[in-house]
Amino acid sequence: MECVVAMRARPSGSLALQDLVLDRGDNGAAVLWFPPSLPQGSLALQYLIEVIMAPPPAAAAAHSSKRKRRKKVLVDYLVLFRWIPAIFIALPVSALIYLCSYLVATWEHDENVIKVVRRLKQRDPSKDGLVCTARKPWVVVGMRNVDYKRARRFEVDLSGFTNILEIDSERMVARVEPLVSMAQITKATCPMNLSLAVAPEFDDLTVGGLINSYGISGSSHIYGLFSDTVVAMEVVLGDGRVVRATKDNEHSDLFYGMPWSQGTLGLLVSAEVKLIPIKEYMRVTYTPVRAAASFKDMAQAYADSFVAAADPPDFVEGLVYSATEGVMMTGVYATAEEARNNRRINRVGWWFKPWFYQYAQTALRRGELVEYIPTREYYHRHTRSLYWEAKLIIPFADQFWFRLLLGWLMPPKISLLKITQGEAIRNYYHDNHVIQDVLVPLHKVADVLEFAHAELEVYPVWLCPHRLFKPPVKTMVQPEAGYEHHRRRGDTAYAQMFTDVGFYYAPAAVLRGEEFNGAEAVRRLEQWLIANHGYQAQYAVSELSEKDFWRMFDATHYEHCRRKYGAVGTFMSNYYKSKKGKKTDKEVKQAEAEAAAAIHDQQIQAADAE
Repeated sequence: MECVVAMRARPSGSLALQDLVLDRGDNGAAVLWFPPSLPQGSLALQYLIEVIMAPPPAAAAAHSSKRKRRKKVLVDYLVLFRWIPAIFIALPVSALIYLCSYLVATWEHDENVIKVVRRLKQRDPSKDGLVCTARKPWVVVGMRNVDYKRARRFEVDLSGFTNILEIDSERMVARVEPLVSMAQITKATCPMNLSLAVAPEFDDLTVGGLINSYGISGSSHIYGLFSDTVVAMEVVLGDGRVVRATKDNEHSDLFYGMPWSQGTLGLLVSAEVKLIPIKEYMRVTYTPVRAAASFKDMAQAYADSFVAAADPPDFVEGLVYSATEGVMMTGVYATAEEARNNRRINRVGWWFKPWFYQYAQTALRRGELVEYIPTREYYHRHTRSLYWEAKLIIPFADQFWFRLLLGWLMPPKISLLKITQGEAIRNYYHDNHVIQDVLVPLHKVADVLEFAHAELEVYPVWLCPHRLFKPPVKTMVQPEAGYEHHRRRGDTAYAQMFTDVGFYYAPAAVLRGEEFNGAEAVRRLEQWLIANHGYQAQYAVSELSEKDFWRMFDATHYEHCRRKYGAVGTFMSNYYKSKKGKKTDKEVKQAEAEAAAAIHDQQIQAADAE
């Protein structure tokens, strides 16, 4: 223990704690006075110094230095009354969009692929900008500014790729197009007692986004990330070629390169995704945790909920409500007969029911409980409340009267919320709000909770374990080097156990009306992730420089695929797409210069071949 203090002998007295006095010397330095009878090197003195001089625990550190009060400006009031456009515009229009999505269907997959190929072949690399989809920026579920679409670009329309093409119960795969949502898939598969192996909890998440970026669910501690459950991908390359990539065919490098690439290697037009057999209900166990000592106790209880079990549960998640309280939940598939016999059925999907995260919190008062939830309703348990973000958008939406009268309209579509927020509110959220998912090794969960409490103080915190498999090539994300030698809990020879730690709310400092620098807080979080072999979800706002982006993510295999499949000079790079803020003319010109250099290299290679 280091103490930056001067220690001076006090006039004689008995050895008592009150005789050790901490005050200021003449020069302002801290002085610890102690009885002369107590040797400076004694263990007793060292212990007393540690007790007196020890910094406050992390759980209290965030409160120990009071932030300045933040002066309210116009945008604060716009955010305060944001519920008005949310209720009168976003909610009714969202309901119409959801209705239309179930009524309208097209089955012209091959024709749509041909249109994409034709469009790409129309591009003149010497004149046209880089390729991107024609999907409007506000349609994207992620919170990151899609500012790359404000630069000069060559758009390709993929809006027709919204269909489930086949549910193959013999091969146990679903063949789907990239804009198929999780709500569509569970609606089609659950009545067949089938499900995607990894079915992320939010309705509007699409297959393309979950593959090109990342996706996770409560079953990921068994099956890994969403991309780990993909069997095959149909991809249109920048030159118009259509290829089918699997883990063991001639395009296996592309198969491993597509996840986390954000669509910068080619355009995904369909995917075959693994299915698993399920049952009608989920038997859910809620276990309250009170960890007054440290975040290590919270992390231990979380790990114990699934690692220590002889027969691992089908689903796992944890909700941390404060520095000392949380609820760990496990789910096991159960038959309808078992659910009826136990008479503890909770239809969490009904519009007037309490929001799931608030209902789960009651376990802290009620103690451990077990109940049965219809499987599809369990999959989408966080949709109505947008996890807990809806509480900030419509503060009274969790009240019984609102749930009873208007709960059936929830949630508003994120895309419509983006339209109604405007530039000022969008920038406000970047500065005073946190929406981040970070992936960290299981043995680092306590550390990231402690760090996030001190830097962010955002609650609730979502915990979801997932396997990170050892790939045969150096993909963008991979386990810690040599992790298997440590033989930590949850790890195997072929995968390391990670955890998705989700922060989605306003920091406590903002709620208290204090100053908070969101960009700086995220920047510190990113540096912590780099130092601790963690990863930041790419849908979120990023403050990473290009150098730090490639320190976090491994570019080795990604760059190989960029060169081999003609993405250089055709699609923007991953970092360029992730970069926060508007793309400058200089950046656009640099990207197009890269395109010109790539074309020149291709021409030289063609001439040499002749």
